[in-house]
Amino acid sequence: MKPESGLRRACFGALLAFAPLLASAAQTDRVVVDAAFDAVVQRYRLPGLALGIVEDGQVVYTRTTGERIAGSGEAIDRQTLFKVASNTKSMTTATLARLVDAGKLRWDDPVTKWLPQFRMNDAWVGREMQVRDLLIHNSGLRAGAGDLMLWPEPNTFTRTDIIHGLAYLKPQRSFRSGYDYDNLLYIVAGEVAAAAGGAPYESLVRREVFVPLGMSRCQVGQWNRAQVGNVAQPHMRQGERNVPVRSDGDIVPATTMDPAGGVRCSLDDMLHWVTAWLKPSPATVQWLSKEQREAVWAPQMQMPLSKRMREWDNSHFSAYGYGWRLADVDGAFKVAHTGTLMGMYSAVTMLPDKGVGFVILINGEGEDARTVLSQVLVKHYTRPAARLDAAHYASELAREDAARPAAQKAPDTSARRKATAKEFASRFGVYRDPWFGEARLCADGNVVRFRSIKSPVLTGVVQKVGAGWLVDWDDASVDAEAWLDFAPQADGTQLRMSKVDPQADFSYDYEDLAFQRVGECARP
Repeated sequence: MKPESGLRRACFGALLAFAPLLASAAQTDRVVVDAAFDAVVQRYRLPGLALGIVEDGQVVYTRTTGERIAGSGEAIDRQTLFKVASNTKSMTTATLARLVDAGKLRWDDPVTKWLPQFRMNDAWVGREMQVRDLLIHNSGLRAGAGDLMLWPEPNTFTRTDIIHGLAYLKPQRSFRSGYDYDNLLYIVAGEVAAAAGGAPYESLVRREVFVPLGMSRCQVGQWNRAQVGNVAQPHMRQGERNVPVRSDGDIVPATTMDPAGGVRCSLDDMLHWVTAWLKPSPATVQWLSKEQREAVWAPQMQMPLSKRMREWDNSHFSAYGYGWRLADVDGAFKVAHTGTLMGMYSAVTMLPDKGVGFVILINGEGEDARTVLSQVLVKHYTRPAARLDAAHYASELAREDAARPAAQKAPDTSARRKATAKEFASRFGVYRDPWFGEARLCADGNVVRFRSIKSPVLTGVVQKVGAGWLVDWDDASVDAEAWLDFAPQADGTQLRMSKVDPQADFSYDYEDLAFQRVGECARP
């Protein structure tokens, strides 16, 4: 997709400029919001939830419940830190926008101006890719391509590895021809910001976003958990219990994925963030120019308009800006993003025409809870007379799931058994993928183990299922099993992998792996 025309930018800019004049006298009905809050906590058995609403520049509603760590007695409050995950992306784009305002960077700069080593699989794409292209999911790569270099954590992939690995990820469509969500190019964007801003990404986002906007509790990079204090931990469901998973140590390290999803903030921090976009205070009005505010919220890449959006929201357009999703809902402009990491869910939603924004932070398995609560709140402002409650949207999600074709559902793999070393022996070996590195398929006693060298959490036992093989990961938090396919390919590939559950998170991008056998298993 080519950069939008000056006329389109001007028209959209005029819409944004006019939006405050359209703002209604929106008022939060606390009874409605409390009912939705209570319903999602109860229905989805969340370990913790924080919710805040801003109207006309004022925080009009906050509520928190639950515990930072289930069973600890440590209550969540407005200062508790949560992983905001991909809501980090808009902070990364704001950092870049500040550099554009300062004359240190241009959106249409070639990426190679700042990172000469940058390459894509198609050399022409690597040369032509601009800074703006890093932000709008138009690379042509499969959704989530290369994400196994980021997740699951911990792993030993570096940002240098990611920039190197991009050259080996094969596109599924042509450059700028369509939308496919990516994370790796936000890592590249963070490195571009560092090169243009003269400081590491983590220092830049503190300097350009956290400090000027008063987001004093936000953390990125390495920090001391005990000194900072009041930190929520992620949870997963095990039976009837919420169990902490991938909990922090005493020192929270900087991570490779920080520019794409590594920020943690409190509810109060995130309400400062929302207010800075909807109604800047005298202290923050100069933080970002009108031109860059409009650029960040301008539609840069068309997104698919889903059946759900048409039916639930009467939406007519869907697009991605710089780190924000843009759409219309019941005739109102919506700017939003979600964030998802294992055991943590966030949502930031703004209705600029209404002068309203809200923040949702969850420290458990909360995908459906986030969807339901977000929808109830949006409708509270766009269609208040409809009185669409949490039960309504929960039933809609259940209906969607029931209607999903069998091909989109996980197959029954219950008739499985552990593969024996004897029957698997001809497939033993050390395998290498050009971007993921080495994995070993070797005997461990009388079972077979898959071990990734650079991503040690991806270790599991090979299972026999009918005529097929799959890996059952040791760590229960790795919730996407993988098929193993040893059919030789013309390109020399000797092992392919794919998700057992087609609906598993796209960041388990097993399909992008192309292993070749490069060695023997070590002798016992």
